[in-house]
Amino acid sequence: MPADTLTIPDGTASRRRLPPLPRARARGLRFRRIQEADLPFLSLLYGSTRAEELAPLPWSAAEKSAFLDMQFRAQHSHYMAHFPDADWLLVEWRQAPIGRLYLERWPSEIRVIDIALLPEARGQGLGEAMMRDVMALATRDNLGVGIHVEHNNPAMRLYLRLGFTKREDKGVYHLMRWDPAPR
Repeated sequence: MPADTLTIPDGTASRRRLPPLPRARARGLRFRRIQEADLPFLSLLYGSTRAEELAPLPWSAAEKSAFLDMQFRAQHSHYMAHFPDADWLLVEWRQAPIGRLYLERWPSEIRVIDIALLPEARGQGLGEAMMRDVMALATRDNLGVGIHVEHNNPAMRLYLRLGFTKREDKGVYHLMRWDPAPR
């Protein structure tokens, strides 16, 4: 396979049912598994999450684009290699892709590998609806929810408001966790 080719999983995970996400669906969000044809959008989405960080750099638009594409490819390859049983979900709203939600079920938690929305979809409660659905799923199965969050990520406020706590400083990231109330 050429080094510049990205792939998506197509095994057992793709045959499983999608996780129930009723709050997000009530907000008009739809979910489907990612496909090879989604990779350009996913790269664009990744770039939108790094735009503010790259803005002050004296690079040309082409240099920034090439850097972001390289970073997306590295991240995507890492995710595919290290989270083989994940649910790789594309988030759609108003018949257009607006984000991604990557989840993997572990023995003690549901790990949010990644959650991201395009800038125009942020701040409207859509991410909160998705996270509340993940928390409800975890509560149903008596699991926690874990996520790595960059120190300067504006969504940190949301996670803290939802009851996530910082469990470990991982350098650039905090490992955060939420646990359901004991039954």
